[in-house]
Amino acid sequence: MSLVLLRYRGREIRSEDTAFIQRLIAENPRWSRRRLSAELCRAWNWVQPNGALRDMVCRSLLLQLHRSGRIELPAKRFTPRNNVVERRAPAPPLPRWERPRECRLSELGPLEIRQVRRMAEEALFGQLMEAHHYLRYTQPVGEHLKYLVFAGSDPIAALAWSSAPRHLAARDQFIGWPAEVRRGHLHLIAYNTRFLIMPWLRVPRLASHLLGRMARRISADWQALYAHPIHLLETFVDPARFRGSCYRAANWLCLGLTSGRGHNARTHRHNQPRKELWVYPLAKDFRRRLGNEHG
Repeated sequence: MSLVLLRYRGREIRSEDTAFIQRLIAENPRWSRRRLSAELCRAWNWVQPNGALRDMVCRSLLLQLHRSGRIELPAKRFTPRNNVVERRAPAPPLPRWERPRECRLSELGPLEIRQVRRMAEEALFGQLMEAHHYLRYTQPVGEHLKYLVFAGSDPIAALAWSSAPRHLAARDQFIGWPAEVRRGHLHLIAYNTRFLIMPWLRVPRLASHLLGRMARRISADWQALYAHPIHLLETFVDPARFRGSCYRAANWLCLGLTSGRGHNARTHRHNQPRKELWVYPLAKDFRRRLGNEHG
């Protein structure tokens, strides 16, 4: 059997696989990239748990193979509209919740955390982020979850989680990840892209309390929507703005500062603010679950 060229979303890609793809392209010159992806999914029986073809994952794989020179895809027939760029910012929320409140955590009463991805309240999540988070609202791409936290009928917090950045030297060293293992297991990490406590609230320990509750449920929520668990959480904290106190209080670990080069940097010069990288393992054997044989 030939050597594994790469592992992509749990599938091993070998030289005979790339040869099969090239034959499909050569024997069907009229096929679009979309048709090629669909036929390859059928040939490999590459489907989601609900039986739908893993078309977008397959297209990403084909593009990666094309860019690495292992296959040559047919020319693009059209470029789809970028809905993330073109989507209008959500309208600002109604101000009926915005009354100043300072109290103890226990005085908020029972808190309900709702996963609102693909739910009716997803629009409210976007409105609150756009109006009150200093980074405003950005529609995520790829795997992601969105949460709203309610005290009674009032939203008091919002959290967003998405796929993890590909290259983080401190994280990869912490896990003990060589590059080839990271590529096959990166989807098992969730990145906390947004964390908003509504600015009219002053409630000590609320943020760390919510982080603790999120850690106990996010893997199951991810499994329900994307058919795989999560074993490590991570986030960035801008030390020029924040001290990371809530992450520290929730027992997250600070792994140090990022390089400040950004994920698409072509030089070694700092072109972005350096941020603290914080992580939270969801199991004692998280390293083994993430593919480190010695973890």
